[in-house]
Amino acid sequence: MYADAETIRRILTATGDTWAVVGLSNNEGRAAYGVAEVLQRYGKRIVPVHPKAETVHGEKGYASLADIPFPVDVVDVFVNSGLAGAVADEAVGIGAKAVWFQLGVIDEEAYARTRAADVDMVMDRCPAIEIPRLG
Repeated sequence: MYADAETIRRILTATGDTWAVVGLSNNEGRAAYGVAEVLQRYGKRIVPVHPKAETVHGEKGYASLADIPFPVDVVDVFVNSGLAGAVADEAVGIGAKAVWFQLGVIDEEAYARTRAADVDMVMDRCPAIEIPRLG
């Protein structure tokens, strides 16, 4: 419902290769850590976004999306649903081409706002699961 196959394919193959991963830190036990590793394996440049601004998987981290000094194509959101809407709004504000809410991250109002801004969005899906399905 919040992720048609065409939109998923477009984001993963044609939207661009710079992915800001919000919630990514060096905590190897968190899903964001493993997903970011998969994104890198498939040629994506990951940009860690976390209050600690840690370097993760060899990439410099930033405390917020607004702190990133270069364009971001996709914002991949690993925060709880209650915080995700503000991240989606910030992603639109910095000019991201797409927003991706991870599995379990759902905010229907943020989805509507993001789509109304003509920004592609996927919700409640995981790119690490979807990329291998592309074939």
